[in-house]
Amino acid sequence: MNRRKKIKTILTKRSKQANLKANPKKAKPKYISKAERAKLESEETTQISENVAASATEANEDPIEQY
Repeated sequence: MNRRKKIKTILTKRSKQANLKANPKKAKPKYISKAERAKLESEETTQISENVAASATEANEDPIEQY
């Protein structure tokens, strides 16, 4: 009985490891380095400031064109 138990535990352990390797958990997001995060943040701020500046110029032009 002891021999069967050892064989069974070894085989179940191997099958579990194979299943985990075939179907990894994808809960963790991809790692982004600190430099990349800073770069993305600076790009976002420049885009936001450009959008704000563009909307401000459009807001200023509309009343002038109406008169």
